[in-house]
Amino acid sequence: MGRFVNAGKSAFQVALNSEIYVDKTGLLEYTNKVIDTKQGYICNSRPRRFGKSITADMLTAYYSRDCDSKEMFSNLEISRNKEFEKHLNKYDVIHIDIQWCIGAAGGADKVIPYIEKNVTGELRQYYPKELPENINSLPEALSGINASTEQKFIIIIDEWDVLIRDEAHNDKIQTEYIDFLRNLFKGTEPTKYIHLAYLTGILPIKKIKTQSALNNFDEFTMIDSSAFAAYIGFTDSEVKKLCKKYEKDYEQVKHWYDGYILGDYQVYNPIAVVNLMTKGGKFKSYWSQTGSYEAIVPLINMDFDGLKAAIIEMLSGANVKVNINSFKNDTLNFANKDDVLTYLIHLGYLGYDEAMQTAFVPNEEIRQELIVAVESTKWNELGRFLKESERLLEATLDMDEQTVSREIEKIHDDYTSIIRYNDENSLSSVLAIGYLSAMQYYFKPIRELPTGREFADFIFIPKPQYLSYYPALVVELKWNKKVQTAMQQIKEKKYPEAISRYTGDMLLVGINYDKKTKQHECIIEEYDTVQ
Repeated sequence: MGRFVNAGKSAFQVALNSEIYVDKTGLLEYTNKVIDTKQGYICNSRPRRFGKSITADMLTAYYSRDCDSKEMFSNLEISRNKEFEKHLNKYDVIHIDIQWCIGAAGGADKVIPYIEKNVTGELRQYYPKELPENINSLPEALSGINASTEQKFIIIIDEWDVLIRDEAHNDKIQTEYIDFLRNLFKGTEPTKYIHLAYLTGILPIKKIKTQSALNNFDEFTMIDSSAFAAYIGFTDSEVKKLCKKYEKDYEQVKHWYDGYILGDYQVYNPIAVVNLMTKGGKFKSYWSQTGSYEAIVPLINMDFDGLKAAIIEMLSGANVKVNINSFKNDTLNFANKDDVLTYLIHLGYLGYDEAMQTAFVPNEEIRQELIVAVESTKWNELGRFLKESERLLEATLDMDEQTVSREIEKIHDDYTSIIRYNDENSLSSVLAIGYLSAMQYYFKPIRELPTGREFADFIFIPKPQYLSYYPALVVELKWNKKVQTAMQQIKEKKYPEAISRYTGDMLLVGINYDKKTKQHECIIEEYDTVQ
């Protein structure tokens, strides 16, 4: 066993030895199915802390020949598959961690020569007759071995995109790396020596420079995870089991760390969940321990029309439309706000709803990180909205209808000035950012989707620690109606009954906007939760 060739099972054993290991070996059923097919070229991108390296280690332990890992997998999901032993420890596996190689090589500019020399050196130990000393090119070495023996390989590259991300300004390193990938994976010859290729990193394949090198790869991302949805992060059912075992409040865990929508799954940040369960149980952001918000400050500070408004909306609990198709995975040349938002989705700072084509802040952990990032940029808009939002919330709780009307009117004027439009669709966003400060005391508001001219109601449920101090809020916004109509709809549609399990105090808030006069009216009533 070597460092790169048939590295063995020890790295995956560390994961199995850990206090919490959530079984993701079902992914092997898919990779087994696509071995030696055109679908056997896989790029699985996901954010930091979402188990990229553990998956790469799992693949290495399962496929590497002379590894004898049957017992290791015997109680895991893949062992119940009828083809479990057909592929177990049957292949030569080359596992390369690009991030590690940067340090070992002595710098990013030396990575490719380092890989070529060391991987071919280890291959020569397995195939001394087939691999002469004068061959140090990895693609050439694999091709030569295959020509002599018909032997094929599984190639796993962890952090495959680190040179694309971190060396984006260095054309020489980029070109050398892309040429290496092209020679290794593209064309007819690689199909002769590759059983399976698996790349994992943060970003999808770059649409410009690397497209010609890797356009034969199937991609699984935070935007379109397809068959890999259940194997990226922890699923809801997995977290429920952990909450039961560790006696944690499931609703609290969900509020803090859930929110990524991948196919039919609600996905949690796995590292945060593990830290919560095993390190004292304090609900807080664990994001900064592995990735600094400083990386996204330049992104959210870009001067694209509508970007600041979109981020403020999402911090308020709203979803915003995003066009993911313009982003070329180019971290230097962003064209518009949609490119920035799409990049933030890939980084894990935003979630993505494929059905609605919207971006959103997935959970409380990320909301806190984004608040810190935004505050560090000293946005005047955010500071202004926070102050106005605090006054609006206080007035709402005091049932001061005139002040509520006045504050919403001010926020509406300020908000529309930064997004440059003023129509029905903007009003729900005005209400969302109007209650931005409420996110400190309340869960993300429950919203119905707009239908025609009927806007969604907002239901704010206080967090458990604030139940005794803050009432639930049921807020309805109307356009060119009467404010009494908003209150009547709340009652007739029985919005309060949607939260019938909540038994604390509750306020009903009706708001109407008159387009002609540009004035807002408000009516607030207490609701008897006992009735």
